[in-house]
Amino acid sequence: MIAISDFPALNASLNATAAVLLFTGYRLIRQGKREAHRKVMLAACAVSVAFLCCYLIYHFQVGSVMFQKEGLIRTVYLTILATHTILAATVPVLVIITLRRAFGGDFRRHAAIARWTFPVWMYVSVTGVVVYWMLYRM
Repeated sequence: MIAISDFPALNASLNATAAVLLFTGYRLIRQGKREAHRKVMLAACAVSVAFLCCYLIYHFQVGSVMFQKEGLIRTVYLTILATHTILAATVPVLVIITLRRAFGGDFRRHAAIARWTFPVWMYVSVTGVVVYWMLYRM
């Protein structure tokens, strides 16, 4: 059984996995490999849902974890955390709209919103790993 103290590392791993899957999905669609793209992007969604569940479980148990460093690094951390948090709130909405358009076969509109969804989701996934590293490993 996983201990609650293991959740931050698990969450960072899930974020890193999502980022790799997102990048892979992007490359696949650029290569015209629609079916492979679809499978990889659904995997990215599943990993992100798993992340969200684990994140909520952890923070319901532990609450907030404060960054202990001072000075410039604290400002850097808080800036990254703020942008990460604000954009993370948009990811579920963007992903749902993007998926609905794809599943509905409206690929023109799917591609139009995916141009926004991809960079926001990628940023949130990568900065999730950065936040973990700064908060728990630095």
